[in-house]
Amino acid sequence: MSLSPLEHIERRIERQLRFIELKRGAIGRRIGWRLRDFEQKSFKRDEFRFFRSLIEKPLTVGAVAPSGKALARVMANYVDPRVPGPIVELGPGTGPVTEALLARGIDPARLTLVEYDPDFCALLRQRFPAVNIVRGDAYNLPQTLAGVLHEPAAAFVSGLPLFNKPLKTRLDLLDQAFDLMKPDAPFVQFTYHAISPIPRSHGRIRAEASGRVWRNFPPAQVWVYRKAGDR
Repeated sequence: MSLSPLEHIERRIERQLRFIELKRGAIGRRIGWRLRDFEQKSFKRDEFRFFRSLIEKPLTVGAVAPSGKALARVMANYVDPRVPGPIVELGPGTGPVTEALLARGIDPARLTLVEYDPDFCALLRQRFPAVNIVRGDAYNLPQTLAGVLHEPAAAFVSGLPLFNKPLKTRLDLLDQAFDLMKPDAPFVQFTYHAISPIPRSHGRIRAEASGRVWRNFPPAQVWVYRKAGDR
């Protein structure tokens, strides 16, 4: 099956991004232990916790810094608190988007956070005691959320590093989320890159993008995906 020129460009960019992330991971593993030693002797700030996890485990941390308030608000604004049903956040990290969702009026009892890092899970439980925290693999939602969701979700909000994964893994994640969501419910994802983590040429989704969030460091963009045909 021949690819269109746009698909060729998307795949070339994805290969380059994947190579960069793998190189970053090799460097990070060599210096991560130094950061742990420094953390024990210094202040305990979110930025440092996040930076340490980023250096040690760059393929599991989606950002280069905790999401800024402006980016978190943009992501949260795509979730309508009037639509009933659970809200699932994937890769919440230290919780800036969680905080924005709560500020938007989402009942904490409706929120389920899926986080792989045990240190972040402990921090999230301390900060958001009324929110459901699930430690597990966000790329295996049927297993991770088994018995957790008792009705279709009203939205998924993701801080996962999708560009670290092959395209098939990204598409599988989206399909798994769609299977757990209401018709036309949004899957909200941010990225620092100039292209969508899910190719816009893909026929099974409808995609829309926010403007560039320049007040975030580094500037980011929010993409919202819905299953094609759902209305």
